[in-house]
Amino acid sequence: MSDSFSVHHVGTRDLRANLAHYLRAAEAGHTIFVTVDGKVVAQLGPVGNVAENPSVEALIASGLVEAPSNSNRQGPEVIFDLPAGLSSERALREIRGR
Repeated sequence: MSDSFSVHHVGTRDLRANLAHYLRAAEAGHTIFVTVDGKVVAQLGPVGNVAENPSVEALIASGLVEAPSNSNRQGPEVIFDLPAGLSSERALREIRGR
């Protein structure tokens, strides 16, 4: 695990083998995303450090979203407050007001 980034991905086998190491990293302020078959399924991080509105960069770093393929396209920044745990389909319906 590299200490130069604050976001890390770890598989369940590595997490079990090095749990104390990852807990110390979380305590130090790092966010660890736990993966199963390459898919992010859980997040381990410091207590009390929950981002209300995570940035796009943080979501890309976590692997929860992919970076845009056309980086030249620039749109207005719009912030939406949505409840946690929404499916992407329901979130789009909420944003679109349907």
